[in-house]
Amino acid sequence: MRKLASIQRVWKIEPIEGADRIELAHVLGWQCVVNKGQFQPMDLAVYFEVDSFLPIQEEYEFMRASSYKNSEILGEGFRLRTMKFRGQISQGLLLPISTFPVIPKNAELGTDVTELLGVRKWEIEERISTGGTMIGTLPYDIPHTDETRVQAEPELIRAFAGLEYYISTKMDGSSHSVGIDENGFHVTGHNYEYKDDGNSPFYEMVKAMDLKAKMRAFAIKHGLKEFTIQGELCAPGIQKNRLKLTKPAWYVFTIRENGKRVGLKRMQDICNALMLETVPIEEIGMDLPSRYPTVEALLERADGNYPNGGKKEGIVIRPTEPVYCELISAALSMKVVSNKYLLKNE
Repeated sequence: MRKLASIQRVWKIEPIEGADRIELAHVLGWQCVVNKGQFQPMDLAVYFEVDSFLPIQEEYEFMRASSYKNSEILGEGFRLRTMKFRGQISQGLLLPISTFPVIPKNAELGTDVTELLGVRKWEIEERISTGGTMIGTLPYDIPHTDETRVQAEPELIRAFAGLEYYISTKMDGSSHSVGIDENGFHVTGHNYEYKDDGNSPFYEMVKAMDLKAKMRAFAIKHGLKEFTIQGELCAPGIQKNRLKLTKPAWYVFTIRENGKRVGLKRMQDICNALMLETVPIEEIGMDLPSRYPTVEALLERADGNYPNGGKKEGIVIRPTEPVYCELISAALSMKVVSNKYLLKNE
């Protein structure tokens, strides 16, 4: 589960040229603009990640002018996004632990305080509305598709040492998945399963591709009790259509057979068999840390444009064959979201 709010160490403070009241604090792989003198190097603080949705409380009222949102889905709160002050980007929010009496005084580095502080993840409403009518949460073999950002876990870079890896383009759309299990055929969005009632554009795409029949035939042929395909739906009307598409497209990024994620080659073979398109594969290489040793190097690698000219959201990096990572208690994978994309589109 993503730590939206956690206890982290400020490892560096830098001045901001021309600024008398603010400075730059570095935490994990992020940088935050803070009040001058608020923190010293090696201080522990509460760090709130970008895309956190903070409750209406006095501690956050200073953000009302810039961050207040009233969402039909989440209600009222303050949404954290990448911002820019005096030419410096600020990625999240950093506050002293003393701001929150509910946090134990002996809270250790890395402690997750997301639930304790009532922090939720900001959900873009159109991600749900593109699905149709909700009938429940995700089935057991369709996991949430959030990738860990490298800035939140810089140590993930080292986890790729000695491994063959691949870099794929992070497509800017809405996560949609399909799956077969003992309970039938499922069509889902990022958080919910949808029913076939004529109100789901993604269901209509699934029907147009005859995907249900193709997946059932494939599962029978290969003796699969559980078969899941996850991808990004990109289309006019979704996420401002930054890929500049003229019709909907679905880009596969994960396939699971009997509960296990398959490797890159297997995913490509299955997509070829079912006439599906994968996310674009930008690079395959060995030993990621030797080529991209720092967060900064990966952020530079993540910059770019989609083929039709829109600013690229970023990249996703995985081993070509799945490897379990204790650091995130899941299969090794991470995303690198371009700072230039964040500044332009948030």
